[in-house]
Amino acid sequence: MNNLVDKINKLKKEKNAIIMSHYYQTSDIQDIADYVGDSLALAQMAAKTNADIIVLCGVHFMGETAKILCPDKKVLIPDMNAGCSLADSCPADEFGKFVELHPDYTVISYVNTSAAVKAYTDVVVTSTNARQIVESFPADEKIIFGPDHNLGNYINSITGRNMLLWDGACHVHSKFSVVKILELKKIYPQAKILAHPECKGDVLKLADFVGSTAAILKYAINNEEKEFIVATESGILHKMQLACPQKVFIPAPPDDSTCACNECNYMRMNTMEKMYNCLLNESPEIIVDSSIAEKAIKPIQRMLDISAKLGL
Repeated sequence: MNNLVDKINKLKKEKNAIIMSHYYQTSDIQDIADYVGDSLALAQMAAKTNADIIVLCGVHFMGETAKILCPDKKVLIPDMNAGCSLADSCPADEFGKFVELHPDYTVISYVNTSAAVKAYTDVVVTSTNARQIVESFPADEKIIFGPDHNLGNYINSITGRNMLLWDGACHVHSKFSVVKILELKKIYPQAKILAHPECKGDVLKLADFVGSTAAILKYAINNEEKEFIVATESGILHKMQLACPQKVFIPAPPDDSTCACNECNYMRMNTMEKMYNCLLNESPEIIVDSSIAEKAIKPIQRMLDISAKLGL
């Protein structure tokens, strides 16, 4: 493994490449990455990097977002099959028809969507900035929010909005079990429950804190409590443990009784070996149709502009 790390670092230097990793990647990928973050942070980093090559260790829509923001750069992904169940729950042609049926609505799309869906969108959001961006519109604004129904419901509940929601979901966050979280709470009665807003409403009602992966990490660092039950993809526990080695982080289990934690099978398709090969061969490369990219850049840039204005 050390030899592989050396080879990757050598190629990275030779090719002026940067490795960007989502929090849901395996610990070895996070450790070698130049930058680790959530979807908003990865988009922000892609927009300002001076690298010639971006190796995006995440899932396909993240690579597309980076390519749209950096059309002059080569964007690679270790495994082109690393998709996203949430993005897949919102086919572009069906979403486009849905938007056409509501011509007087502002369209807000979660970043977990294909470039083609973003092309139908007025502004993109992430779980970090969704509330603030929704609230930047007038209270009576008619809004379509897609594709995550759980996140949309949560934003409606905390903002008093009545957004029209697309019925999509993340296979990871939809599987958390209230019963099993309550069982864990009996074992760790002092533990704070931290949940991602893509979780179902009954899970969110149990949570002491609801937030994006970056917000969950920040909460754990800044909170004096010593034990936390974490209801999001278990990859985030690596950074949490590194930041707070004296604290205990317990992954919330899914409904499947054979699993102790909840992992995204798409995120875990990326490996160190695949990362090395994609950097060596400069393949597979993310390509976005120019006509789609021209439309999709506008809502992504609007998100970045609003986020910068709000200090996010």
